[in-house]
Amino acid sequence: MKRVIYLFIASILFSCSSKPHYTIKGKIEGSDSVTFYLQKRAGAKTVSIDSAVSKKGLFTMKAGSIKYPQMVFLVAGNSKKRTSFYLENTEIQITGKMDSLYKASITGSKTQDEYNSLIKANRLLSEQYSKIVLKHQSASQTGDTASIARLEHQLDSMQTAMKNLQVSFVREHPGSYATPYILSALTYSLPEDETEKMVNALDTNIMALPEIKSLKDRLIGMKAVNIGKKAPDFTLNDVNGKPVSLSSKIGAKLLLIDFWAGWCGPCREENPNVVKVYNEFHKKGFDIIGVSLDHEKDTWVKAIKDDKITWTQVSDLLWWDNAAAKLYSVRAIPANFLIDETGMIIDKNLRGKELYDKVNSVLGGKK
Repeated sequence: MKRVIYLFIASILFSCSSKPHYTIKGKIEGSDSVTFYLQKRAGAKTVSIDSAVSKKGLFTMKAGSIKYPQMVFLVAGNSKKRTSFYLENTEIQITGKMDSLYKASITGSKTQDEYNSLIKANRLLSEQYSKIVLKHQSASQTGDTASIARLEHQLDSMQTAMKNLQVSFVREHPGSYATPYILSALTYSLPEDETEKMVNALDTNIMALPEIKSLKDRLIGMKAVNIGKKAPDFTLNDVNGKPVSLSSKIGAKLLLIDFWAGWCGPCREENPNVVKVYNEFHKKGFDIIGVSLDHEKDTWVKAIKDDKITWTQVSDLLWWDNAAAKLYSVRAIPANFLIDETGMIIDKNLRGKELYDKVNSVLGGKK
């Protein structure tokens, strides 16, 4: 009987020790006595799930376990130096240099290999895109309108090409744990119905992930603020602490709900275009209500002054927890919704020339 008990206990110990786990072996040049943290996102927060101190650039994290492959961050101490990768229950090697941790080589993760295939395919386009952005900035500074128009057309074409690469990845990897992340990014540029079809085509092992459930919930929210829907009302305080509701602004021939923030580079780059449209068409019936996702009032107020914004601005200073942003399923900025005088959404996410042309088509001939 004792022998049976001993064998039973041994089998339990073996089953516990054989539980799938990850091992991370790091070799980061220039990182002696640095504490590395393994972190992941939990909702709007980032939490640490493991850590290790390097000795002469070497460190090991082991015996941790995750339910399924997911993206994590390796952060060097309290610095901003980090790299991201897909963690799974295997042995993973991270090799790099402290001063360029973001370039570290990651091997041992099948999901990371799949994700790397997309990064590699996208690299040339990204490099070309960055060069054109610099040319566009230069043309904007000199007021070269012909070059600006030509470069914007090139940027649009390249954005479409990069989006198509992501779409192809999702369709070719319906069972990859990297796919939910790619799909989430695509929700900013694809129609809701097309995104929904791609979600429904995923393998069953992916469909059960929390990320997919969250994505489905987001699609429901996005449909509620799609073109042709009634704009949901909200009330937030202006810079003086006075509550302003969206409904109080409905009635203008065209009303733009503009989601932005003082800390958002692309938003600040777009603001001169929005100011131009407002100044030209405000007397013809165009109005704007700006919704800031700032969390520091001073930053928000300074950006309003610096960018010469004169329309109504509101915020609850809750960053990505902004009530209006949640109501409109806004997860990236700049974002906007164009509302007609009845309160219906007639277009959204218009930038630069697109915004000007749309407003001009409706109000251009009106006095």
